[in-house]
Amino acid sequence: MLRPSRNDSQKSLFFSLGDSLDQHHPLYILAHLVDWALFDMEFSKFYSADQGALSKPIRLMVGLLILKHVRNLSNESLVEQWSENIYYQYFCGQNEFVAKAPCVPTELVMFRHRIGIEGCELILKESIRVNGKDGDEPDVSADTTVQEKNITYPTDNKLHRKIISKCKKIARDEGMSPRQSYTRTLKKLHVAIRFSTYPKNKKKVRAASRKIRSIAGRLVRELGRKLQDGHRYKDSLDLFTRVLNQKRGDKNKIYSLHEPTVHCISKGKEHKKYEFGNKVSILYTQNTGVIVGALSFRNEYDGHTLPDALA
Repeated sequence: MLRPSRNDSQKSLFFSLGDSLDQHHPLYILAHLVDWALFDMEFSKFYSADQGALSKPIRLMVGLLILKHVRNLSNESLVEQWSENIYYQYFCGQNEFVAKAPCVPTELVMFRHRIGIEGCELILKESIRVNGKDGDEPDVSADTTVQEKNITYPTDNKLHRKIISKCKKIARDEGMSPRQSYTRTLKKLHVAIRFSTYPKNKKKVRAASRKIRSIAGRLVRELGRKLQDGHRYKDSLDLFTRVLNQKRGDKNKIYSLHEPTVHCISKGKEHKKYEFGNKVSILYTQNTGVIVGALSFRNEYDGHTLPDALA
């Protein structure tokens, strides 16, 4: 339910949060340039007027999204730093210092899904307007980069061990007991893989990796036999099977179980040969460097992203 807007700009007769801040600070200046009423008007339609729990203020959520990208922070880091940074709080519309987190990190994800692509484009348009004449240049440049996903460096052993743990969790949730738990066996295999960089251990490590893969396959097949037809884990088991069957030279490989759409992209960077995520096309003005467009792709050729990015 949409939280009703209220004017609490003067809770104290002698003190306000803005009085204790440096008025030349970039976030203080930006807080007065952004048209917050525009977001309240456009995003209020995504909330019910009389049903559900009270929502977080729209300015708070939009401000958090802007801070996330301005400071290049994760959702968790942003929420943690917000409770410590007085400028963050003033930017998001607070008039008194609050010593607790504004929301849980997943609420930012839910808010992005709520406003959709159109809402994110509206925030981008407002950021262009805030830059004034700098964003009105007729000539723009296009560039592509990789938007990395929050995954660890993928290896087959990591994926196979995650499959084993997820299969065990499914069995527990469904009240099933697997034919064998492999607890002691896996413990020994993990120790064998631990020193994989030692030249004398390579043969032992390869054997342990094959054994872990075999155990993961057994658990997946056992779940497939024991679960009833039409069970809700079909997509997960299909994903596990695809991971177990993929080879080194296959295309469209799975690099993460929770982000199966991740691509392995090589941009020729000397310091980072491979990056795991999606390709993003960025449009920016040539002289002032103001970002005026951004669009996400999979792993298309750079030249093929240009028409959609300019559209």
